[in-house]
Amino acid sequence: MADWKTCPHVEQDPERASGAWVFKGTRVPVSALFENLKDGASVQQFLEWFPGVDRAAVEAVLAFEMQSLADAAKR
Repeated sequence: MADWKTCPHVEQDPERASGAWVFKGTRVPVSALFENLKDGASVQQFLEWFPGVDRAAVEAVLAFEMQSLADAAKR
């Protein structure tokens, strides 16, 4: 599981989104990205549905998650 504390594109605030990890400067949970992708949405669709999130942040979060999975596989 990713340690989101070290990802500069996300933040967590108990006063916002019930304390879920969100894209920095938004109320959009990071989990919404993964849920939508799992359900068959494209990154472009996600960006259209959540206009407060920019492509660079999505790409950075996906890369962060991929690296976290690769690191976990090495253990």
